[in-house]
Amino acid sequence: MTVFIYMLLGFLIVCAVATCLHKTLLTSIIIFMAYSTVMSIIWAILEAPDLAITEAAVGAGVTSILFFITLKKIRAVEVTEQEDEQKKK
Repeated sequence: MTVFIYMLLGFLIVCAVATCLHKTLLTSIIIFMAYSTVMSIIWAILEAPDLAITEAAVGAGVTSILFFITLKKIRAVEVTEQEDEQKKK
């Protein structure tokens, strides 16, 4: 069990660093979801089920959905601006 906990902690650190250093936003959001999922598992191992459920619902669920919606809206704005520039030419 101790080896499993150390593996989770190592993966947690890797996810935290990778989220900050990755260049594409979509990949960073997916890595953040993995970070939240691992953190939820760690809370469950530490016998804090209320924190585990909250982390899974808010961290991996709601926050990631909001990030995806924001990313979609940003991409939609960029596409319409590019289309407007092409129409002017």
